[in-house]
Amino acid sequence: MKLIVISGVSGSGKSTALHVLEDQDYYCIDNLPVGLLPAFAEKMAALPGGLGELSAVGIDARNPSQDIANFPEILQMLRDTGVECEIIYLDANDDVLLKRFSETRRKHPLSDEDLPLLEAIHRERELLQPLSERADLYADTTRSNVHQLRDLIRERVRHEAQAGLSILFQSFGFKNGQPGDADFVFDARCLPNPHWENQLREHTGLDRPVIAFLERQALVQRFYEHLLAFLDSWIPCFEADNRSYLSIAIGCTGGQHRSVYLAERLGRELEQRYDNVIIRHRDLS
Repeated sequence: MKLIVISGVSGSGKSTALHVLEDQDYYCIDNLPVGLLPAFAEKMAALPGGLGELSAVGIDARNPSQDIANFPEILQMLRDTGVECEIIYLDANDDVLLKRFSETRRKHPLSDEDLPLLEAIHRERELLQPLSERADLYADTTRSNVHQLRDLIRERVRHEAQAGLSILFQSFGFKNGQPGDADFVFDARCLPNPHWENQLREHTGLDRPVIAFLERQALVQRFYEHLLAFLDSWIPCFEADNRSYLSIAIGCTGGQHRSVYLAERLGRELEQRYDNVIIRHRDLS
């Protein structure tokens, strides 16, 4: 059976992720006690007609701390019994989490009169470290709205249903912050910038005029060729290590031109070699 564990700090989008999995025909349970995971997996695997073949559970800091500390042993126990167990861990920066709690007026599960909200967030991260350290997919939702998070989980699960490594190419703008969930980050700010060409400023790296401009730049072509050679050399190593996900982020100043062009071109090239390639443009307006 396939079991996905959704975990992460409160306010990062765990409930949204579980709802997406439920829509994808996963049997979902939120806040299952960690110690019950083996019994849950055994029960779901025994359901007739394969009803429990796709299952997902939410695990958060409401679990006893000792149970969470024992998670690595429980995870190994599950895998030893043939359960295909995958961990998706969600996080966001402190300022965004504080804002989300302020807007929703929800109480953090660990906060009380003796433990302020910010300290509760830090404490929660410490408690969940046994899960975050073993995450197959770490997703930073700081700059993702609920629709973007749904799309990310939906795309990842859809591609994961196919065989092989799922590769995400993501463009971004450094002025809006660097993605916290990327395995590789490449900086394209050294390349000629279409923003300074008045006739190109309102276009993006998806538009033909910008593409034509960048394709005329020898430095851009050399940058692209070096990135492609690097990925061709190292992606097979991640596959051999049985990785499920690989996130590659390419940034420029605003995330509109150079990074979009490169992420799109690299993604389209890798689509010809790998089945599970996703292309996202985080800051494209």
